Amino acid sequence: MSATSLPATAQPRSGETFDAWKQAVVQRTEKALERTLPTSSTTSARLHEAMRYAVLGGGKRVRPLLCHAAGFAAGADPLALEVVAAALEMMHVYSLVHDDLPAMDDDDLRRGRPTVHKQYDEATAILVGDALQAQAFITLRETPISAERQALLMGELAMAVGSYGMAGGQMIDLTSIGVELNRTRLEQMHRMKTGALIQASVRMGALCAQSLSFDLQALDHYSAASGLAFQVVDDILDATMDTATLGKTAGKDARDRKPTYVSIMGLDPARQLAQQLVEQAHDSLEPVGAAATWLHGLADLIMKRAH
Repeated sequence: MSATSLPATAQPRSGETFDAWKQAVVQRTEKALERTLPTSSTTSARLHEAMRYAVLGGGKRVRPLLCHAAGFAAGADPLALEVVAAALEMMHVYSLVHDDLPAMDDDDLRRGRPTVHKQYDEATAILVGDALQAQAFITLRETPISAERQALLMGELAMAVGSYGMAGGQMIDLTSIGVELNRTRLEQMHRMKTGALIQASVRMGALCAQSLSFDLQALDHYSAASGLAFQVVDDILDATMDTATLGKTAGKDARDRKPTYVSIMGLDPARQLAQQLVEQAHDSLEPVGAAATWLHGLADLIMKRAH
């Protein structure tokens, strides 16, 4: 597929760099989140305030970026992508809020600020997670696409966060503390806990398009490789960076005796694995052609985090 044959929405603006595109998408995501989250001036003000605290407190917005990049490749309407990206970020933040709870990872810091249960209280944090999960589906309902396609997006998101995805991966994580996992089991955990929502972000972006000129399988291979690379790099960062740089408690996995790619393989082999996975992600995009430009950029961004 040549660049000249791409839909207008799947062609980079002349001279637009990856960094400029990334910054523009993050800004649009922030505005969409501001718009779609309930305000603290309405009923349940404390809950809504805490939801906004959790979601609007910074973050890399990786899942919205993946959604926009895949949607760009498929020629999707940017307005639809904004809504879907906001829903994905709400779902991601819900998982972080619950993950930080004392019953889970028991963390006091997230994105350089007190976690929700520290800023408010545990009961509020639980309700924030519950409400954000619901708000994600409420937001998807507002996507300017057909009702049939809305239902498809909701199904993708539900599968990604259920017992076969994020929740199931978290269960493996909780039962693996102090246990020696082999690499196969560790990979399964991360493909569920982290990778499932990353895959959904890519698929949902593409599914916002009216039609696809390439097979979704290419994007599935991309998200499988890049999602696992993202987790490997996270393990590397946890072992090598300080708390101020990470914005969350550094070295916590080792102190909690959690299995990681660094603890199982060693630091240098983990770095080599991350590089191999990023290369696999790039290779998987060949069927997508020139429209995959921003997806390639995001794969490279994963490795940049490790250096």
